[in-house]
Formats: sequence, C-alpha cells, structure tokens
Amino acid sequence: MFRRGIQRIAIIATFALASTAMAQDDDTALPAIVEAWLAAPHGDYQSPSFTHWNAEGEVPTQCAACHSEPGFIDYLGADGSPAGIVDAPAAINVPIGCASCHTTAAHELDEVTFPSGASVTALGESAVCSVCHQGRASTDTVAARVEGLDEDAVDPELGFINVHYGVAAATLHGASVRGGYQYAGRDYVGRFDHVPSASTCTSCHEPHSTKVATETCLSCHRGVDEITAIRTRHGDFDGDGDTAEGIHGEIETLRTHLGEAIVRYAAEVSDKPVGYSADTFPYFFADTDADGEISPDEAVFPNRYQSWTPRLLKAAYNYQFSKKDPGAYVHNPGYMLQLLHDSLASLAQRIDVEVPSVRR
Repeated sequence: MFRRGIQRIAIIATFALASTAMAQDDDTALPAIVEAWLAAPHGDYQSPSFTHWNAEGEVPTQCAACHSEPGFIDYLGADGSPAGIVDAPAAINVPIGCASCHTTAAHELDEVTFPSGASVTALGESAVCSVCHQGRASTDTVAARVEGLDEDAVDPELGFINVHYGVAAATLHGASVRGGYQYAGRDYVGRFDHVPSASTCTSCHEPHSTKVATETCLSCHRGVDEITAIRTRHGDFDGDGDTAEGIHGEIETLRTHLGEAIVRYAAEVSDKPVGYSADTFPYFFADTDADGEISPDEAVFPNRYQSWTPRLLKAAYNYQFSKKDPGAYVHNPGYMLQLLHDSLASLAQRIDVEVPSVRR
C-alpha cells in the first residue's frame, strides 16, 4: 500500500512538472505523454532497474545516477550539488521521469565523459541519454586488468568484466570512446554519422515511449518491410555467403560464431568448459556437465566461470558488449562488426576456427 502511494505521488508530480513544461501546448498532449512514459522502460516501477535495491532501502551512489530520478538530478547538479557526481544514495522506486530531463541543467548539458575517460562534446539533446547509455567499462578497463599477463595462461585472479547494460551511446561513438575492447594494431571506426534527420537519440526514439520510429527508416530504406532487413554495408561479414540479408543478420551470425569459438577455446586452452546465460549475472558460468547449455542450477554466482585467460576475457567482453546493444546494427554496424571479427581472429590464433575473410 505504501509503495502504491509513493507511485501515485510520483505520477502527480510528473503531471505537475510536465504541465509547467508544456503550458503552451495542446492540453490533450499531456495525458498521452504520461501514459506513454508509464508504459515505457523509464517509467516502469516494477523493473529491476528501479527495484533491485528495495531490500537495502536506497540506491547506492555508484548506481543512483541512472537508477533513480533523484540520483540523476543529483548527478546533473540540478539540486544545487556539484555536477558530475552523486553525493548521496537515492530513493528506491523512483524511475526516470520528467524531472530527470526537463531541468535547466539537463537542457544545458552538452558534454559527456565515457568510462574510457574520453569526452564527447556538442551532444545537444542526446547528452542526457548518453549519461546512462554508455556502459561502465571500456577498452581501457580490460587492458588495465590484463596488463603484463600471459595471453593464454589461466589466471585465477581474473574475473569477467561486464560492460553493464544499454550501451547504445558507446556503440554510436565507436573508436572515439572505446566502449568495446579494441585490439592493439587494429583500426576502428568512430561515430556513426547518419543522415541529419536521424542524428540524435530522439530523432529515432520517441523520447517518452522510447519506441523507434521505424516508418521513418523505411521511408528512405526502400525495398524492405522491417528495419532488420536494412543493409548498410555490402560485404559478406559473417562468411555465410548471404549478402542479401540485413546487416543485423551479419552481426547476429558473426556473434554466434564468436560464442562458439569462446566455448571451444575454453575447453581446449583453459581446460574448463564455459557457457553463457544471457539473463544471469555474471553471465559466463562453468558448464559443469559439458553439455553446451547452462542450466538454472549452473547459472548461480558460486559457479561463475573462473578460468579466464586474457585472450578469452577480451573476446567474452566483446561478446557481451554486442549482446547489450541489440540495436547496434543501427547505432554503428561497422564498429560492432569490427569488434566481433577481431575477437574471433584473436581466438583463431590458438584454436582451429574459421574467420571470415571480409573484415569490414
């Protein structure tokens, strides 16, 4: 009952704030905006994104900026505190709402620093999106962890490095922010520059519902019925001989090949079978019965995979990076293809695995 009361208060506050922001707009627009928000991920009071810390009673400072509206306001400095940091734990069950993005601090935000330390300027209205949709790790994170280690020796001190979730901004800016693991000696594309009418987050995503305006995509990319069939590059990147499929299919198949190579490398080099569970942290687990599947009994933290080599960790990081941006085929297909290809090529230095001849 108490939680429902809090939710009602938050909704009322949302209406009040949005009413002020939209005073000059059609009165019928506000209810539709609020309904769209309530049905979208940012307004989902039941989502683990906002309920994960309920037992603790507060969202910790390292998580609050993206998992609680008060935390985001704190991060922006819209509450009078220093900008760029969260000073205190934030309230639970307060999703990202109107007050997150409709403040002077949010409107003026134009530069965002990514986990690699690289900053991107002139982001405009995409800045507030980029604060949270950038992940929490980078090339630099992985490189620092494996520095000085034998590439193919199991190190019991190594653990999986998770990029976190919703890494669209990191994908979009590519090599400029080093969100994926970029192999030394390889070149990677930077920001994916789409047409001017599709150059910001909200050009393609309705800001309140977050739905993609697919009809806009299809108005330019003729001859296809869905956006996954759009082909922005013309090579056979996954090596299956099909150059008619969408670039989405190229990425999906290449990632499947990488996943298979990760399993093979773990069995042959690390001498410990590994498996992947998409919905359970920390995602990679020991495949105790070597059946190629991770059962619910295996997908538990004590059974997390602990036979990492630097080479395996890098490839697994990129595999996860690709999984955490299902829209990579739109955000920056070239960058994602490069990461997957180079990860596969790295594993192929130690195991027998076919690497597609076309890299980009």
